[in-house]
Amino acid sequence: MAPRHLVTAEELERMGEMDFGYELVRGKLVPVSPAGDRHAELAAVVTGALFAFVRPRHLGVVHVEAGYILARDPDTVRGPDVAFISRERRRVARGQRGFVSGAPDLAVEVRSSDKPFAELQAKGAEYLEAGTRLVWLVDPLSQTVQVHEPGRAPRVLAIGGVLDGGDVLPGFTLPLAELFAEE
Repeated sequence: MAPRHLVTAEELERMGEMDFGYELVRGKLVPVSPAGDRHAELAAVVTGALFAFVRPRHLGVVHVEAGYILARDPDTVRGPDVAFISRERRRVARGQRGFVSGAPDLAVEVRSSDKPFAELQAKGAEYLEAGTRLVWLVDPLSQTVQVHEPGRAPRVLAIGGVLDGGDVLPGFTLPLAELFAEE
């Protein structure tokens, strides 16, 4: 059997838009299907709240499903549902083409109803290992958010709790009742 070719971040970029997207995990393509209704709604709420906080303060950039190169040789490229990259890190990356080199300062993943939560936790660990300073894992099924930071035990927030930006976005808050409210 011939050895399988590991895909690089650059090859993934050249693939462009196909029938559905891919992430790259240690050189292997992992299909990512489009988000469902509730998943997309929660990602939009987080995006809106972050954008409203970040933009007027010129703190950096909020991305939606941008590709981040988390590791090289073999390459890992992940596209968090929502991410924040600080102005300082953005300045270093400005002018780069393609995927963002390095991890975001904040990565947000929303659980899809067909995915086990352990899969989301594994992604969160990848972000932290790559240098992400804050990870929010949003679970619409249990209406909770797991908050992960390097060197700290994960915290679980439920309705009544308030999501905060910690050291990454001091002063940012989003009540979970507001996040999980349905229109």
